[in-house]
Amino acid sequence: MTDTQHDLRLVVVSAGVSDPSSSRLLADRIAAKSLELLRDSGAQASGSVVELAPLAVEIARATVSGFPGEQLQAAIERVAAADAIVASTPIYKAGISGLFKSFVDVLDQDLLLAKPVLLAATAGTSRHALVIDEQLRPLFGYLRALVLPTSVFAGPEDWAASELGERIDRAATELAVIVEAGVERRIADRAWSAYQHRFAGNASRAARTADDVDFDSPLMRLAAGGRQAPREPDAT
Repeated sequence: MTDTQHDLRLVVVSAGVSDPSSSRLLADRIAAKSLELLRDSGAQASGSVVELAPLAVEIARATVSGFPGEQLQAAIERVAAADAIVASTPIYKAGISGLFKSFVDVLDQDLLLAKPVLLAATAGTSRHALVIDEQLRPLFGYLRALVLPTSVFAGPEDWAASELGERIDRAATELAVIVEAGVERRIADRAWSAYQHRFAGNASRAARTADDVDFDSPLMRLAAGGRQAPREPDAT
């Protein structure tokens, strides 16, 4: 059941560099359908876009220095606060955009923990259709995001085909259902301390001071050289 007091935030992350960008156009179609479904269900939902092309220089500097600039930091915070992400990238020479991968590289390990992510990609040939499952899905799986089952790929021949609209509808439906269920919040509420986190990181629940750290969590006990408490036997 959707929290009616919470404005659901859908953020598009687009790595397209042309104007207009096919990656952005595809992401916009997906986001529009997702927001339509969320609003039809009675949810308050809004969308915004993080364009990576204008952030390319800051992303490169952050990759080297480890410190994001002001605009990049604002983009990271918007992604952290999102209830769901539509991640869209062009594919070049059988690989995802280097700009897209560099942006992901500067994100904290726990920034996308349990966050619903819908994967999308565009390419100049349908020969690249498997790159989403070969590269994008493992990447976001490593970041422990909640990657939706249906991804959306668009080659040149797909834009005029009705099948693309059907795939967008199916993927957007999955996103809307997952977001309405509040899966990210439920997982974070129940198991946040069981994951490894970066201290003072950008994740929405990151520990900012020593007072925020749960030193009794299993990971902290192991880090301090202790052992996890034995599990209580199940009642019979």
